[in-house]
Amino acid sequence: MNYLIQTAQIKLKIDYLSYVEFPGWGEMPFLIKDIIIKRGIKKVLEIGAGANPTLDSSQVRELDLSYTISDVDEDELIKADDIYKKLVLDLSSSIISHKDKYDLIFSRMTGEHIKDGMTFHKNVFRLLTENGIALHCYSTLYAFPFILNYLLPEKIADLFLKSFAPRDKYKHGKFKAYYSWCRGPTNKMFKRFEELGYKVEEYFGFFGHNYYHKIPVVRYIESFKTTLLLKFPIPLLTSYAKIVLRRLEK
Repeated sequence: MNYLIQTAQIKLKIDYLSYVEFPGWGEMPFLIKDIIIKRGIKKVLEIGAGANPTLDSSQVRELDLSYTISDVDEDELIKADDIYKKLVLDLSSSIISHKDKYDLIFSRMTGEHIKDGMTFHKNVFRLLTENGIALHCYSTLYAFPFILNYLLPEKIADLFLKSFAPRDKYKHGKFKAYYSWCRGPTNKMFKRFEELGYKVEEYFGFFGHNYYHKIPVVRYIESFKTTLLLKFPIPLLTSYAKIVLRRLEK
């Protein structure tokens, strides 16, 4: 289901899709490369990249990019190739004094781990060039697995993740999730971003998830619920979101 809202300055695109179309996983490199090429971007900051930058070293060379990766954990950054500029930075702890500006700032499955969404998005705004783009893909409340991840003690949440979504601990560590400002495209969220000075260009919500793939009956119920939500979208019940924000020229 697709919507276009005409505002005073831009067309805002809202879309609701199935989680299988969520670009925050395997499709992210293609999405970012496409944006870089189409918009002529040369200076990029990937937030929370850690050991796994979205674009690999060959793509960085091919596109002739200045590509900075940031993380709160220096040990994660050490695992990445030295072609990347590396920045130990917590964008959610306080308003930062970092002076560099970037044409594109993006994050991939990092937003849910941010403690203070308002401070985070304020800092991203400050680091963007005028007319620069911010793009974020993240998990949202209130999908049931993410409610559990939010409410349960960390050790229990970790066991839950190991059972339903195992991963390589060295390259993909488990980090605490806070879900601050991680919601589907509700009116409240639009207002929050606009109050910080952004123009929201796209806000996509994705319904469903694959956490119940080992439990056939529950998987079927989840699939039915997803189909229903795609026909009758409820923004607060998304599982994932993709948002594209622009810092307009003054």
